[in-house]
Amino acid sequence: MKVNEELIDHLSHLARLSFAGEAKERLKKDLERIIVFLDQLNDLNTDDIEPLIFLTNEVNQLRKDTNNQEISKSEALKNAPKKDSDYFRIAKVKGKVNP
Repeated sequence: MKVNEELIDHLSHLARLSFAGEAKERLKKDLERIIVFLDQLNDLNTDDIEPLIFLTNEVNQLRKDTNNQEISKSEALKNAPKKDSDYFRIAKVKGKVNP
């Protein structure tokens, strides 16, 4: 694979990045070194090697969720800056939220 300015510009556009001058040249050299390194993998004989699907044979050991501590409403509201009997009071949210 040939690394040229068009490839750098295309990859920069896809990544929404901008490179110019010395930074573009460094990126070009780095990509060339990466490609040379990955081309070395083509020289390996992998005919008798099965594809690796899982890194280990271990299974996740999950624990049950337990409630270790309970607090009462009065304890929860004790440090609230604003409260109204059994509820926290917060500022009103006005308007639409656009994602």
